[in-house]
Amino acid sequence: MQFSTDGQPPVTELLKERIPRTVTLLILGQLIAVLVSIPWALISASRADKFVDRLSTATTFMLVALPGFALAIILKYVFAIRLGWFPLTYRALDPLQTRLFQMLLPGFVIGLPAAAIYQRLLRTDLITTLQEDFILMARSKGVSKSRILFKHALRPSMFSFITVVGLTTGALIGGSIVVETVFRIPGIGSTLVEAVLRHDFPVVLAIVMIVATAFVLINLLIDVVYTIIDPRVRR
Repeated sequence: MQFSTDGQPPVTELLKERIPRTVTLLILGQLIAVLVSIPWALISASRADKFVDRLSTATTFMLVALPGFALAIILKYVFAIRLGWFPLTYRALDPLQTRLFQMLLPGFVIGLPAAAIYQRLLRTDLITTLQEDFILMARSKGVSKSRILFKHALRPSMFSFITVVGLTTGALIGGSIVVETVFRIPGIGSTLVEAVLRHDFPVVLAIVMIVATAFVLINLLIDVVYTIIDPRVRR
């Protein structure tokens, strides 16, 4: 696994340059997904079965159903070509701050479909939690609606949310292949495609091992977060 089969640099040297780009893209995509989905779910759950909730449901269905490459092309056309807010491609030689900005649009391409999935799950759990007896008791005591949502309902509704955030990481890695190809980001996703086309099996094997290790670490992290949210899990 030290050397590529087609005269390329050693596998470790090749991936050492490209892993940070993919990790940055995945972290940015997950941050966008989480930061968008939580307030989105709170708004939707607090207005269940009303126009805002129905519009939200239609939007989530559209984002989930839309193929990743189509969303990437649409956002790239609108925000990079038409509006000119973002660069068309990723430039690896630019300063760090510029490169992070260049990752923002690809991060939205990865994060928005994930946010739609998280929103649907968290909305359902929030609606269920809002019907619990302790929530009804808080309402009878005159606790404000926002306080009920943020202090009493959100935390008990987060268990399934956290699980799905961890499990969706694999799908985000798969989505990064498309995003890195569309935006020409030299990460492990685009490297995997190139290695498969070249039949460069040492690179393919190395990337598969990295992804498998990442899954194990993410599952461990999920268990740790569970114990933080609900100390009863430690017993």
